[in-house]
Amino acid sequence: MSKNKIKPSILAGFMELIPSDQILFNKMMDTIRKNYERFGFLPIDTPVIEKAEVLLAKGGGETEQQIYRFKKGDTDLALRFDLTVPLARYVAQHFSELTFPFRRYHIGKVYRGEKAQRGRFREFYQCDIDIIGNGSLDVINDAEIPSVIYSTFKDLGFDSFVIKINNRKVLNGFFKWLEIDKPLAILRAIDKIEKIGAEGVIKELENIGLEVNTIEKIMEFIGIEGTNEEKLSSLERLNINNEIFNEGVEELKLVNHYVGLFGVPRENYSIDLTIARGLDYYTGTVYETFLKDYPEIGSICSGGRYDNLAEYYTDQKLPGVGISIGLTRLFYQLSEAKLIKSEDSSLTKAIILPMENCLDRAVEIANILRNNKVNTQIYLEKAKMGKKFGFADKLNIPYAIIIGEEEIKENKYTFRNMKTGEQAMLSIEEILFNLNIKF
Repeated sequence: MSKNKIKPSILAGFMELIPSDQILFNKMMDTIRKNYERFGFLPIDTPVIEKAEVLLAKGGGETEQQIYRFKKGDTDLALRFDLTVPLARYVAQHFSELTFPFRRYHIGKVYRGEKAQRGRFREFYQCDIDIIGNGSLDVINDAEIPSVIYSTFKDLGFDSFVIKINNRKVLNGFFKWLEIDKPLAILRAIDKIEKIGAEGVIKELENIGLEVNTIEKIMEFIGIEGTNEEKLSSLERLNINNEIFNEGVEELKLVNHYVGLFGVPRENYSIDLTIARGLDYYTGTVYETFLKDYPEIGSICSGGRYDNLAEYYTDQKLPGVGISIGLTRLFYQLSEAKLIKSEDSSLTKAIILPMENCLDRAVEIANILRNNKVNTQIYLEKAKMGKKFGFADKLNIPYAIIIGEEEIKENKYTFRNMKTGEQAMLSIEEILFNLNIKF
């Protein structure tokens, strides 16, 4: 009598990949990691589970509703919902051990109990960089961040993308000049313009309770057009008598100048006054990155400047600037849009196919190849040669090495190119030479 089987399944909002897709995902992650390290960022990792009081130090809002929280004994625990709050705790805790400005990267899973829907995940990888200053942090750091974004997405294989840049001081100063007392609600409305359009933003501003002429001024302001330099000139010509606004314009001018010097081409960055970043902790420069040909995908990388990273954990003033790539969501969207395709079913470069009674030599050859850093697999099952070739073909393994009694006698082995079908009897030295050729 058989037991009832449990249907194999995973929770909604969690992603699981077959090996060929996982190989592609890992390559993307490795590309991001290498670019972060190229710019001098140091790796850290923090526990997935933190004390709930640490993660919820700020308290309230959407975060508290989405957090995965549970108790073990008397300890109140929670899964991290981003990598920024753990960074704040980490810097405050290890302050005396770190060198500032502290440049860190962190690639890891985070958890949010969001409503399950297509393309939205409850468990997903974030790839973050941040530069944290002790007391102060020069705005030039804000200009270097886009060069990291540019380098990373170029290496990921993208050419047509734009890094949109703005400064929250410009927006906040403008709102104060208009004597608006609900700047955060307006910022959140403006930040949705890519999704809901100008008409949608106007409706949201009406719902906030703004007067018609105020809404017109806001829409005219965020609609300023032209080159980066023309937009900056337009901002200056407004002659707005507000210290925060003018400080923001000066920072935006400086960032715009140095982004180019850091090697980002003109076509890949743009000042955009609609970029607001709805999160309330951004205080200066803000970024959003979009694929020009696929705007429907939305922002693929975002971030900005904040005044005081760890204010809930220490009296030390720790300003910072950073960005985050939501890798799981990005991978899903690019796959759905067929912009990326998994090509490798295996990471094996050579498969050894031993004939009957030739396994000992096959193991010896495999050891030699692996010691020479060649990813090698031995087909260990008893099967006809046709089935062995079929196995290698399904995994797209480029080379096969056939070992039979004749090969052992000659001390040369049949080396087969699985893509072309060409094969030759080669010594192990000749095989190694061929395997080290890039193909």
